[in-house]
Amino acid sequence: MTFDQIIGQAHIKKHLQQSVVNHRIPHAQLFVGKEGSGTLPMAIAYAQYLLCYSATNQDSCNLKCNKLQHPDLHFAFPVTTNDSVKKHPVSNLFLADWRTFIEKQPYGSLFNWLQQIGVENKQGQIGVDEAVDIVKKLNLKAYEGGFKVMIIWMAEKMNIAASNKLLKLLEEPPEKTVFLLISEDEEQLLKTITSRCQALNFPSLSETDIANALVKNHQVLENKAIQIAHQSEGNYNKAVHLL
Repeated sequence: MTFDQIIGQAHIKKHLQQSVVNHRIPHAQLFVGKEGSGTLPMAIAYAQYLLCYSATNQDSCNLKCNKLQHPDLHFAFPVTTNDSVKKHPVSNLFLADWRTFIEKQPYGSLFNWLQQIGVENKQGQIGVDEAVDIVKKLNLKAYEGGFKVMIIWMAEKMNIAASNKLLKLLEEPPEKTVFLLISEDEEQLLKTITSRCQALNFPSLSETDIANALVKNHQVLENKAIQIAHQSEGNYNKAVHLL
């Protein structure tokens, strides 16, 4: 996913691009924004820019990132047991579903994700097994010799044990490792976690940006797009569902 696919948020895009160009990349960043504001797509686009900007073969790098299959791009997100995963659920066991979810609903909510894995009646969480996995992955060298990026989506769903385990990694990160934590409500995160991250606050999307995206992505007539954008309250996910 590239920056030109992200709806609105122009000043945040520019800031993130400049951080890479100027080699001023904080090792831990927290993207805070309400559902449908684009925090997850922006994190993926930023990770791709980070991994591919200095890559020797940019086309190959971009192709791997577009498929969410770059070996140095890692994800953690809330999971729980389902029909396929009976115990010790971790993100790695749900990667095929995750790639489908991002392809179809990059602005989707946690509820949409839990629907995707067939457990919308359960609570997903990021547990200590996940934290152990994250530590293992990030202590390995980067496969392609550049950055390693760990995107933690809905970071407020980390339980206390997982948060404490990750805290040490955030305090002393492996070389060239970038954490991108994504949260709808930073108040639910441990203060010791947020204090180690540089926060970027995402405003809700403008009606104009949502209407333009509906016209471009869904071939909606302009009048209808404006009407839906007005009802969507700055939430592109809601706009798509209204459509």
